[in-house]
Amino acid sequence: MVQTAAPPLLSGRGLPQFGAITAEQVEQAIPLLLEELHVQLTALEANLERRLAMGEAAPLGWEELMDPLHQLGERLRWSWGVVSHLNGVCNTPELRAAHQGQQGAVVQFGNRAGQSRPIYRALEALQRSSASLDPSQRRILEAELRDMRLRGVGLEGAEQDDFNGASERLAELATAFGNHVLDATNGWSLTLTQEEELDGLPTSLRELLAQAAQDGGEEGWRLGLDMPRVVPFLKYSRRRDLREQLYRAQVSRASSGELDNRPLIEQILELKLAQARRLGYPNWAEVSLASKMAGSVAEVEALLEQLRAAAYPVAQGELEALAACAARHGAAEASGIMPWDVSYWAEVLRQESFDLDSEALRPWFSLEQVLGGLFGLCQRLFDIRIVATEAGEAPLWHSDVRYFRVVDAGSGEPLAGFYLDPYSRPGSKRGGAWMDECLGRSRTPAGEPVLPVAYLICNQSPPVGETPSLMTFEEVETLFHEFGHGLQHMLTTVDRPQAAGINNVEWDAVELPSQFMENWCYDRATLMGMARHWQSGEPLPESEYQKLLAARTFMGGSATLRQVHFALTDLRLHSQWTPNCGQSPEQLRRDLARTTTVLEPIPEDAFLCAFSHIFAGGYAAGYYSYKWAEVLSADAFSAFEEVGLDQEEEIVATGRRFRDTVLSLGGSRSPAEVFEAFRGRGPSSGALIRHSGLASG
Repeated sequence: MVQTAAPPLLSGRGLPQFGAITAEQVEQAIPLLLEELHVQLTALEANLERRLAMGEAAPLGWEELMDPLHQLGERLRWSWGVVSHLNGVCNTPELRAAHQGQQGAVVQFGNRAGQSRPIYRALEALQRSSASLDPSQRRILEAELRDMRLRGVGLEGAEQDDFNGASERLAELATAFGNHVLDATNGWSLTLTQEEELDGLPTSLRELLAQAAQDGGEEGWRLGLDMPRVVPFLKYSRRRDLREQLYRAQVSRASSGELDNRPLIEQILELKLAQARRLGYPNWAEVSLASKMAGSVAEVEALLEQLRAAAYPVAQGELEALAACAARHGAAEASGIMPWDVSYWAEVLRQESFDLDSEALRPWFSLEQVLGGLFGLCQRLFDIRIVATEAGEAPLWHSDVRYFRVVDAGSGEPLAGFYLDPYSRPGSKRGGAWMDECLGRSRTPAGEPVLPVAYLICNQSPPVGETPSLMTFEEVETLFHEFGHGLQHMLTTVDRPQAAGINNVEWDAVELPSQFMENWCYDRATLMGMARHWQSGEPLPESEYQKLLAARTFMGGSATLRQVHFALTDLRLHSQWTPNCGQSPEQLRRDLARTTTVLEPIPEDAFLCAFSHIFAGGYAAGYYSYKWAEVLSADAFSAFEEVGLDQEEEIVATGRRFRDTVLSLGGSRSPAEVFEAFRGRGPSSGALIRHSGLASG
């Protein structure tokens, strides 16, 4: 009898064969996998029940409970993770339908495992024998028990059925929300046909718009709502009417017709509130904070208010400066700056104040040069080497993608690998930038080590014709940010997969390494080492470096206030909004805007309809995490500043300490302990306020 090979989607180990995974395979293989996992879960539960009945005569060990639990979860994470990953980077109607078709069954299995009474009782029994466990094991156990409580293990009968039904519905709504944003982004374009419509646009943007028009079978220059086209157009276009048209389209995405996300927002918020109350919490914010560093809503509000109070007067001054700049140029905007004017006049003022032309810097930041600088920094600080692989050495999902290996610089020992998918592909790839897990550090059932592998996804400016990807400085910072996440995933030394890398790291601390890495974009040795003109090889002039440093906190008040506005809106929606509170989610957001913005949102501004972080991602009542972690990351970087950024021996020693603590310990210890192990004390917000240019505020 000839056995048929398992489909690639069910391999469950190693690098996925992306090219061999089809929508049809998703529809066929995921049900088979879930059927098998249900059988294995039933067998595990029966074994645990039997052992629990025997009491102390047959005490449970870690390997008997935690290892099979991990293996069950890992098989689903591997296969469903590949489907979710491809849905984000190679989205097609067929794959989207297959993903939606299987998502409910995946959630159902997660609910069943997360609500298993035998598993919960076994975890409690293992916790009672904690004298034999190390601190990492005890922390993992506490997190597992807490997460099961938050998944409804304590609910019974109809209440648990309602909880599970709501969980499935929330997953469906999150997927629909994200798809609406993607479709609304792709569904708008504006083709420019006259040279005067390009007034002020740099060559790189003209070429990108011309390429987009050509790809769409048109002549002229095609505008779209993806960031590589929106951001520079708003920054450089002298055509205020076109800036307004583009801005209105961008802020009103997914707010009308079949793609209207407003009904979904209310459904999501109502369901989360009901879920929280079923679990015994007053609101979803308290559920969210139960597994985070921050202890309470009040504690988060206090940090946000501290930042708001410092940023608001600075942002007011920045808006007045833009109006004054417009007045000096005799522009109509002088009588009233509108949202579509801010980026344009900020760029004019930046050039006047610092003689810094952001667009003119692009030729010094080709992707290859930036990667060289980033990899060199990692070798300097963390004693690792990053090696590009040859074509065909690793399976890829698109020709843009590259695969790299990470090895110890001293011993040459393999440590990890990562995929880099750098460019925007508006038709099939969701916007934004993120790091995700391809493989986590662990061991196979046979005891063989599994090295971690990360997905690093960006949406930066693609190559145009013979010109390579020339990055804006903001895109450079984004790449460093995501690589920081990747470093924590890849350089972990924790052997227990439940706490390796970013696993079991509290959500409001997980941005520490990513935001920490952004600071190095301004470090002289790092920046001047990678900033080379892509054609001549000339280094970035010293004068341009000094301008970058001087302009670092330019519009810093507005940037901080923007993040506070997002974070506070998210927090209040999940802590104060109810269906009977007398206002819509959008009205609540606009009330908050009175004290968290200096420029009132226009009537069409439907920002919430594209706020995927909280409605289609994992940041519900957690967006504040960016600022919370920025306190940690700024303070961590100040350790390097204190020893002197030009003191190589001290910098190297501090870098090794950062690797041995923040990057190594993962979720095996609390973030407060890990931070103190690196810094020698608890965190202070002083460095963040200084780095943001808000000290006077």
